[in-house]
Amino acid sequence: MDTLRAGDTFVVYKLDRLARSTKKLIEVAEQLKEMNVEFVSIRDNIDTSTSTGRLMFGMLAVLAEFERDIIRERTIAGLEAARARGRKGGRPSVDKKKIKQDLTLYDSQEHTIREITDFTMNP
Repeated sequence: MDTLRAGDTFVVYKLDRLARSTKKLIEVAEQLKEMNVEFVSIRDNIDTSTSTGRLMFGMLAVLAEFERDIIRERTIAGLEAARARGRKGGRPSVDKKKIKQDLTLYDSQEHTIREITDFTMNP
């Protein structure tokens, strides 16, 4: 972005390669517009030097945000349903005594990590 000048064309292979969120994508597009730099996405067939390209960019940005919101809603609903069935998310708890034992074995430098892992998994 620092090397771009007015009149340049900024080319990406696909929109998702430019930004991870719709908000960031729009921010980058606005920054490019302020710099008088055209934007082209090869895979998405978007060229902001044309009115159709600007329209398509806006529509795709809105659809991407919609899709993200739908995914978020489904994830929340799935987590709530799992909790209702008594499922608990996250990593399983770890026995602090086993961690201390493993660290002691490791610090002694008498065992390899594989030996410590094998011992911990099959006491």
